Amino acid sequence: MILDSKVPEGPLAEKWTKHKFNLKLVNPANKRKYNIIVVGTGLAGSSAAASLAELGYNVKTFCYQDSPRRAHSIAAQGGINASKNYPNDGDSVYRLFYDTIKGGDYRSREANTYRLAEVSSNIIDQCVAQGVPFAREYGGLLDNRSFGGAQVSRTFYARGQTGQQLLLGAYSALNRQIKKGTVQSYTRHEMLDLVTIDGQARGVITRDMVTGAIESHAAHAVILCTGGYGNVFFLSTNAMGCNVTAAWRAHKRGAFFANPCYTQIHPTCIPVTGDHQSKLTLMSESLRNDGRVWVPKTVEMAQRLRRGEIKVFDIKEEDRDYYLERKYPSFGNLVPRDVASRNAKEMVDEGRGVGKSGVAVYLDFKDAIARLGEDAVRAKYGNLFDMYMQITDENPYKQPMRIYPAVHYTMGGLWVDYNLMTTVPGLYALGECNFSDHGANRLGASALMQGLADGYFVIPYTVGDYLAKLGFGPVDANHPNFEKTRAEVEAKVNTLLSLKGKQTVDDIHKKLGHIMWEYCGMARSAEGLSKAKGLIQELKKEFWADVNVLGENEELNQSLEKAGRVADFLELAELMVDDAFNRKESCGGHFRVESQTEEGEAKRNDEEFSYVSAWQYHENAPEELHKEELNFENVVLTQRSYK
Repeated sequence: MILDSKVPEGPLAEKWTKHKFNLKLVNPANKRKYNIIVVGTGLAGSSAAASLAELGYNVKTFCYQDSPRRAHSIAAQGGINASKNYPNDGDSVYRLFYDTIKGGDYRSREANTYRLAEVSSNIIDQCVAQGVPFAREYGGLLDNRSFGGAQVSRTFYARGQTGQQLLLGAYSALNRQIKKGTVQSYTRHEMLDLVTIDGQARGVITRDMVTGAIESHAAHAVILCTGGYGNVFFLSTNAMGCNVTAAWRAHKRGAFFANPCYTQIHPTCIPVTGDHQSKLTLMSESLRNDGRVWVPKTVEMAQRLRRGEIKVFDIKEEDRDYYLERKYPSFGNLVPRDVASRNAKEMVDEGRGVGKSGVAVYLDFKDAIARLGEDAVRAKYGNLFDMYMQITDENPYKQPMRIYPAVHYTMGGLWVDYNLMTTVPGLYALGECNFSDHGANRLGASALMQGLADGYFVIPYTVGDYLAKLGFGPVDANHPNFEKTRAEVEAKVNTLLSLKGKQTVDDIHKKLGHIMWEYCGMARSAEGLSKAKGLIQELKKEFWADVNVLGENEELNQSLEKAGRVADFLELAELMVDDAFNRKESCGGHFRVESQTEEGEAKRNDEEFSYVSAWQYHENAPEELHKEELNFENVVLTQRSYK
């Protein structure tokens, strides 16, 4: 199959404008004849649903939380990028585009990334109009701060709770449409399968998570906004409920899965403290604006620190290694996440890690407090410092934070074309659910940007083009394909409930997470990936033979919910390993130890791997690899350097 990205012809800066004009439109009076399903109500889902309903479409939204405002988008703390150039420091649409392409290690589609930068300024205006309380500087203009991978300040923020405030804005817009009756909101509903008729997406099968009822919902188009798959690692910064099920079930119905090996390890997280943990906590990248990352200069000093023979205050300035500032003088502590994460791992592997476990580095605000004053630091980061204090019982105003990388964001996802449509006609994927904008590594503060760009400013145009060509004939949830798919879902639920082994679902999930972190985490090798594949296959057999799923379907049953999600994670994990094994290069968050520069940096192989890997599912057969070649007409591919 040839993957048609549908990228329009013409100069990069004119593609989106011309494309919008060439898209077919739906008469306003005809919009109410179309039904659209939106799965997921984070920033991408809420903004898409509110925008489409405002246009006049009939929209159904589904989320597994008890309210749309509980979506994981609230956890994005640090900010949202936009190329407004308020600080007058040289930013532009092209610079944001270039930084994002470079940050993704030249593994994203130029046209999609430029469009993201192009509409970024509109997002800020939209959110301000909704009342999002962005920080402002003394003159009243919106304030900006810096994030990794950029030498300009383009990140708009609301203290350390930007994601939450942006989601409240989108949620308010969605609530307005719910009250008007243009949106039907289904909370505590989980999508368990996609229904296709004649190869086109025509609806979903869901489970009411309170009653267990398996329901059919029909529509002219289905839009997935279900986030990423970081919880395949068990421990991640994602909320525990985040999962891949909706996207994976769509994949098994024909939607190609792209670049699954591209996972982002965030450098600024609270370190693991023991086996009791069910998730990890992200400390916003914005902290690297004013915090300085360091470790002791010698292994001996680090060992004394870990044994408690000396305190952090005893380590003199000349005995501290500010390794990011030393190695990357141009960007310092604001190098991209993949670079910062690998360097933290390198320090720990050398034996210079801190904390009792030795698996951490310091993030120190001593200089910032001396320069700005504690009140100023508290105003910028207060809630983040409070969160750190509550979790660790350590005061970051008085001593350095301890941080270490953790799984955070996934750049891979369902393959989509320029219109955000998957390989299944009528099925769209927005936000983190798709692969399109970030390449092999996402720059900080770009997740919120993509989710809202897709929902507010892209999908309202592109879905109309599909619907105008489709015609507005009725969709029927009683079609035989709905009955067939629903029966398959019920059979799978019953199979899961019949499992009465000795292990809990979490037992299996933890084992999977350990395999993935060990062999498909920050560093990957051919030998390790081969071993991981065998271990995952054995673990999959173990799951179906020895897991214990409690309870019945006709009730609130979290054991059943987890079992379905972990079954999907096991299948996804094997594909991630295959993709990582196939990509014999290092790029962004995908670091193959066999492919690195003399200085230990990621070494790409542009001649062989300048493509998007898009995998096609086959029942009882290996997945088939398709390639979308990446063509760069506006940037020159160079070895990334942040020195």
